[in-house]
Amino acid sequence: MSRLFVAALMVVAATASHAFDLKSLTNQGNLGRLIEKSTGEKENPEVSATSGLSALSNQEAIDGLKLALNQSASKAVDLLGVGDGFFGNNEVKIPLPESFKKVEKSMKLMGMSHLSDELVLRMNRAAEAAVPEAKALLVSSIKQMSLSDAKSILAGSQDAATQYFKKTTSVQMAEKFLPVVQKATENVGLAKAYNQYAGVGSRFGLIKPEDASIEKYVTQKTLDGLYLMIAKEEAAIRANPLNQASGLLKKVFGSIS
Repeated sequence: MSRLFVAALMVVAATASHAFDLKSLTNQGNLGRLIEKSTGEKENPEVSATSGLSALSNQEAIDGLKLALNQSASKAVDLLGVGDGFFGNNEVKIPLPESFKKVEKSMKLMGMSHLSDELVLRMNRAAEAAVPEAKALLVSSIKQMSLSDAKSILAGSQDAATQYFKKTTSVQMAEKFLPVVQKATENVGLAKAYNQYAGVGSRFGLIKPEDASIEKYVTQKTLDGLYLMIAKEEAAIRANPLNQASGLLKKVFGSIS
């Protein structure tokens, strides 16, 4: 088994309580520091990385990664799919579309800001209602992950796991989110007014197609917010893999000593 894949297996184990591999830790320097922390011994570059970890099978590697992905995706959904999950989080709070900002300023001058405030609230409530629909799709994506997919995530970029989810779930997720968003905004008068205005603007190339309706705009922003939170989970695990204790982690690091 190559040094890179052995290092990757260490990463899978280290992340089993949240999600995602840590490519940044597969280089020899960081790997050495991980081994020192877990065993109290200096790394032997020729022996340490392959001595005990080689006993882990490909199946154990992919099972560990799947467990980690499941837990992390569930955490992201649970954080966002509740009251104020979007509205109370400035990182993902959905503002009015950029093309509507001038109208918003005019409304404030006319003492009608409560209408735009209501629309912002409804948009974020729609996102919070839609996000739970994502969990089944994320779980299905994880179940369908192949060994090749797992290796690509382990050896991939800093957000490889997040990009995997985007590739495998974004289209289906948008289809699930859209009806929920439509129901949540259908009785908002300002949303209807925006759709009429934006529809005309889109036909003349003044507004991006994805912003041509409140429903599509909110659906896309909901996706963006969810993937952002998944990416944050990924980044947290990459930064502190040894903090993600699990049975699989103990097995891997126990085999080194």
